[in-house]
Amino acid sequence: MKRRTMFGIAAALSATLVGAGAVAVGAHGGRHYVMKRVVASMIDDALDAAQVTPAQRATIHQARDRAFAAVETHRKDRRVRLEQGLALFESDRLDPQVVHEFVQQREQEHRVIADAIGQALVDAHGVLTPVQRKALADYVRSHARRHVD
Repeated sequence: MKRRTMFGIAAALSATLVGAGAVAVGAHGGRHYVMKRVVASMIDDALDAAQVTPAQRATIHQARDRAFAAVETHRKDRRVRLEQGLALFESDRLDPQVVHEFVQQREQEHRVIADAIGQALVDAHGVLTPVQRKALADYVRSHARRHVD
């Protein structure tokens, strides 16, 4: 199973993109768009295995979409972040405080994504029955074995 499959299956458990890195960067939405579709498909496969109801699926899809939106918002400014980092690196004097602030800003941006993923996990947990959660966990375990060892 490919790495992206593992990410997609894990995302099914949390009804979101587990690990923002699962959404690849690409010009004009190319790879990003494909990865987003692949992850969404994997989530649906896992939800099928758990036999979720249409209402449960709708709630989980909303949570997934909020996580996708958090990642997309982060992606939009990646060129600016790259240029900021390069400008710091190219400067004659590297001020540790400026570097610290740069790192803190990146950590805050990642916290927003992590919070969206965490909330999606809470939302999915809240709408699934214990039997469905076990079925999802078993699905993830059975499809992720090659990547965990």
